[in-house]
Amino acid sequence: MTGVVLAFLGAALAVILAGLGSAIGVGLVGECAAGVITEDPDKFGQTLLLQALPGTQGIYGLLTGFLIMQKVGIIGGALVDLTLHQGFYILMAALPITVVGYLSAICQGKAAAAGVGLIAKRPEELGKAIVYAVMVETYAVLALLASIMLLFGIVI
Repeated sequence: MTGVVLAFLGAALAVILAGLGSAIGVGLVGECAAGVITEDPDKFGQTLLLQALPGTQGIYGLLTGFLIMQKVGIIGGALVDLTLHQGFYILMAALPITVVGYLSAICQGKAAAAGVGLIAKRPEELGKAIVYAVMVETYAVLALLASIMLLFGIVI
């Protein structure tokens, strides 16, 4: 059962840390957006769009956690008795989205918060503000893909 505990740890870390990074990133943007909305309530839609962007890493961590739970049989089947090595492999497969998801969500929040400042002065530049924030997303997507490919490569 030790392997199962390591697999659960991988799922939990992916969900917790990627979600925590998203919460921090979304919060950063929300703080900036609230200041802008104080001056110009019509910019709510633009700022909300930017605020939503750092939330995707939490979704990626949750997806990875679900894939791990499905792989070990918690979702859709009976619990698989994993060896210590198999559990360790699953834990390691969760690390890309765990670490990159956490850090990129915070960095994306900072980029999106700067974008809120941009649209406060020049609302017609929303597209540019989004592009700056989405560039950070690229690395979260790559980390998600790495975690998924690693998980699919583990034979149970």
